Amino acid sequence: MEYRRLGKSGLKVSALTLGTMTYGGRGNFAKVGSGGVRDVARAIDLSADHGVNLIDTADIYSIGHCEELIGEATGGKLKEGMLIATKARFPMGPGPNDEGLSRHHLIRACEASLRRLKIETIDLYQLHERDGQTPLEETMEALDSLVRSGKVRYVGCSNFSGWHVMKAMEIARRDGRVPFVSQQIHYSLQAREAEYELIPISLDQCLGVMVWSPLAGGLLSGKHRRNAAEPQGTRQLAGWKEPPIADESKLFDIVDELVRIGQSRGVSAAQIALAWLLGRPAVATLIVGARTEEQLKDNLAAADLKLTAEERAGLDQVSQPVLLYPYWHQKMSAASRLSPEDLSLIGPYLT
Repeated sequence: MEYRRLGKSGLKVSALTLGTMTYGGRGNFAKVGSGGVRDVARAIDLSADHGVNLIDTADIYSIGHCEELIGEATGGKLKEGMLIATKARFPMGPGPNDEGLSRHHLIRACEASLRRLKIETIDLYQLHERDGQTPLEETMEALDSLVRSGKVRYVGCSNFSGWHVMKAMEIARRDGRVPFVSQQIHYSLQAREAEYELIPISLDQCLGVMVWSPLAGGLLSGKHRRNAAEPQGTRQLAGWKEPPIADESKLFDIVDELVRIGQSRGVSAAQIALAWLLGRPAVATLIVGARTEEQLKDNLAAADLKLTAEERAGLDQVSQPVLLYPYWHQKMSAASRLSPEDLSLIGPYLT
């Protein structure tokens, strides 16, 4: 297992992280899985055996039950060197202050997560989504106080747009607050929108990218094929809508290429998709989960897979997004003075 620095921090995380959204099976999350405490314990053991040192969860997963299962599975004592990351933002109750990124909600949410996880400190505490009704000054101050109180070690964001990330980072610098070390984003061969702003920002601001749903909710696993029925037991068949599919034909072109390369290498399409992401700029870790132990083992094997330049080029070509404005204009008129961050997006279009 490879270990990578999480952004500008001194913390090193495994290239693959254990995702836990599939455990708990309550509320809307019943669509993605229903594993119990034994499943969680086994997944943690298996991941640790493969060198994984980070578990990612969130208070909203099964409305707190997922965190409870992790606490029960570990007894509040994580394996030596194992780290825990969780998130807050979404509604955890019916009250008007039971959601958002206010100081009131964040501190209460953090303390509740600590109780459910049966730990004293969260290694990485992440803002799960932007809150447009709370000033970022208040949010960043609340995170800073959680770090200084010893309840949290590092902070990050998730699902922010580019200007939200930059505004939060500037406020942290201006006010002497603890800045983000990471951002958790959706990024895959099927969805490369993050390359427009979020990846360049990560390079510029030294943020470690944590990728959620790197297999596009299983769509890139190789089980979903063109003109075929949805496989039984998948989250799509259960009505799960993340990620949205704007171009189904392009999706299956990508899957065809993944399957082709996987068959030539004797590995799954999923491993090929994960290996492609591990070679992308700014990526620190991919959050992988699974409904079954077999799926988890297959995903974990991707950590040792290296793609050839030719294989990467084929995947790049079949998944290349459209160059939006102002990037097409920058390509046409400013190519001689692009920065490394610019080149992370525009570079492939210059050849």
